[in-house]
Amino acid sequence: MKRMKPFLILILAAFLIISCDSKESRDKPNVIYLLFDDLGYGDFSCYGQDKLETPNIDRLAREGMRFTQHYSGNTVCSPSRATLMCGQHPGHVYLRGNLAHERGAELDSAMVTLPRLFKNAGYSTGAYGKWGLGITNLDGAPNPLSHGFDEFYGWKSQVIAHTYYPGTMVHNGQEIRRKEGQYAHDLVMGHAFGFIRRNAEAGKPFFCYLPIAVPHAAMQAPEELHEKWRKKLPQFDTITGRYGAGPGEDCPDVINPVAGFAAMLENVDNQVGEMLALLEELEVDENTLIMVSSDNGAHKEGGHDPWYWDSNGPLRGHKRDLYEGGIRAPFIAWWPGNIKAGAVSDHISAFWDVLPTMAELTHQPMPVQASGISFLPELLGHNEQQEKAPFMYWEFCRGPDQNIWSQALRFGDWKYVKITVGFDEPVVELYNLAEDLGEEQDLASRHPEVLQKAEKIIEETRIPVNEVR
Repeated sequence: MKRMKPFLILILAAFLIISCDSKESRDKPNVIYLLFDDLGYGDFSCYGQDKLETPNIDRLAREGMRFTQHYSGNTVCSPSRATLMCGQHPGHVYLRGNLAHERGAELDSAMVTLPRLFKNAGYSTGAYGKWGLGITNLDGAPNPLSHGFDEFYGWKSQVIAHTYYPGTMVHNGQEIRRKEGQYAHDLVMGHAFGFIRRNAEAGKPFFCYLPIAVPHAAMQAPEELHEKWRKKLPQFDTITGRYGAGPGEDCPDVINPVAGFAAMLENVDNQVGEMLALLEELEVDENTLIMVSSDNGAHKEGGHDPWYWDSNGPLRGHKRDLYEGGIRAPFIAWWPGNIKAGAVSDHISAFWDVLPTMAELTHQPMPVQASGISFLPELLGHNEQQEKAPFMYWEFCRGPDQNIWSQALRFGDWKYVKITVGFDEPVVELYNLAEDLGEEQDLASRHPEVLQKAEKIIEETRIPVNEVR
């Protein structure tokens, strides 16, 4: 047998290395998950907003897929993020309401949560912004680094995240004094861009989780953009928005918070454009999946005016409601060459489906606690292979004992809502979303058999929160 010449061996070896690297790159796409805070279903112009424009986010929708029936994990931030991290619906997850000082909000460090899933798949992992699942700076206390993240930069707590001018920010557990005039959100984005650059240049697949605070709480925006929008909306200059962020924290009042909201969104949209340019510069844009959503519906605090902005579009309700306006969220997925450009999906999905989707994407086993369904077939256009959930359940609790305030169930086009607090007896409502998206016509008295079916599903699927852990 004739021996192969040395230079041919080298060429073949190089080819095999390149082929393996290329295959590994395709098998491990980078993932960026941008989570807005308290953004309404109708706040992006690609979802119908006509008083401001979000051209870079619209680009993601135009070049990717826009979902019309995607839901957040809950109607307030901490439990919504818990469902995202754990892949469990609100009847199974350990957290179903915001807790004072975030005590008891920490994730189970033994559970394979979203960041741990990516770590197990060989990814670098970074989280930047508002964690919302426990204090981030206490020595030995659970924080993002305890759950699979290599790096965290953001606010110390979700209460301090009410202000964009906190005294300190936290980087990998250590508090760092914020310099005078620095806008915290821009610092968060700067650290995230640095993480993306370092890993892309090193050829390392990465998961970048961006739970930004915009447009939550105080309507504080970069001064130049705020002044621009004040000139456009002078009729609101008589309004002063106020918010608190805990003892000793600076949370400046905002003159014309209506303009502040628009300025905040324009700032983030500009940064999405910078992110896309960065991915193109680093030549990883075609191997990066970007997802954009919101943790719950639009809020009504700090002078924000969701009615002027028509933040929830045709939907009823806002943050803290389990009507569609409190839980239906915008969701955009962008992955050039893999997700069909301009696609619009009516697939019904929710935050607890993200973990199973990422497990399938990264070829990892499904975490045992997950109760969601992968929507990867939907993303890739394999609609005939897409499994559908038989129902979607939500439960919103308040107080240290996580007492139930409201429950909701969607099954098919039916939407069941039960409100426990504020009435002498619980109020039960029923809507047909196909005919009544705004949930204006209560059909409960006409369809007792549907109510009975809904209550049976809830009884069978729900685990009381005090039995979870």
